[in-house]
Amino acid sequence: EIDKDLRDGVYDSVHTRFPPEPNGYLHIGHAKSILLNYGMAQEYGGKFNLRFDDTNPTKEKIEFVESIKADVQWLGAEYEDRLFFASNYFQEMYEVAVKLIKKGKAYVS
Repeated sequence: EIDKDLRDGVYDSVHTRFPPEPNGYLHIGHAKSILLNYGMAQEYGGKFNLRFDDTNPTKEKIEFVESIKADVQWLGAEYEDRLFFASNYFQEMYEVAVKLIKKGKAYVS
């Protein structure tokens, strides 16, 4: 389907990501996800992001962030300057959520 979507102009590039939550060390399932996503980006000449889903500060540690970064690099997945943290976008996400609620497209329960 990726080939078809690119050929049909649905998308003009492939851009993948690995979004770990920095609350522990990586396991073999994480390695599979990293290699699949990085490999797909490479195969299609695309980009690969490392984006930490750091949305639960009570369980997250910088130790895990550093360990995950090292493991991703050890696996050969290059994210270059595309290292992101979800927490950097909290204000933007909040503002979008408020707009959606005001438009009746989302709700708070």
